[in-house]
Amino acid sequence: MNDTSRGLLLFAHGARDPEWARPFEAVAQSVRAQRPGTPLQLAYLEFMQPDLAQAGAQLVQDGCQAVEVLPLFLGAGGHVRKDLPRLLDALRAAHPGVRFELHPAVGELPAVVQAMAGAALSLLATKEANQP
Repeated sequence: MNDTSRGLLLFAHGARDPEWARPFEAVAQSVRAQRPGTPLQLAYLEFMQPDLAQAGAQLVQDGCQAVEVLPLFLGAGGHVRKDLPRLLDALRAAHPGVRFELHPAVGELPAVVQAMAGAALSLLATKEANQP
């Protein structure tokens, strides 16, 4: 399977405040810069567009035969455990020839846990270095 037949769908919660989306847009932009041939969509559960159905349909239209779905949530709460599987079932039904694979919430991935711990340790080290 080449890069263009496999897409990435990043899934975030969404908010009424458009500023909230900046970190998620930065993630999408960074992935696009590092993998320019990979179709990518950033979708939202609520308040923002596109939603999961729209983003998934765009990836299918882009020629994706497989889509990796990565929830940009710190943990697997109700949205990831209940809402997202229901939404993915609808997406699979609408596009039966495409494989949509759900991955764990990004905050549960070891690399992300280590990055957050590193940020916390860096904050402590900076504060300690600035104390007399």
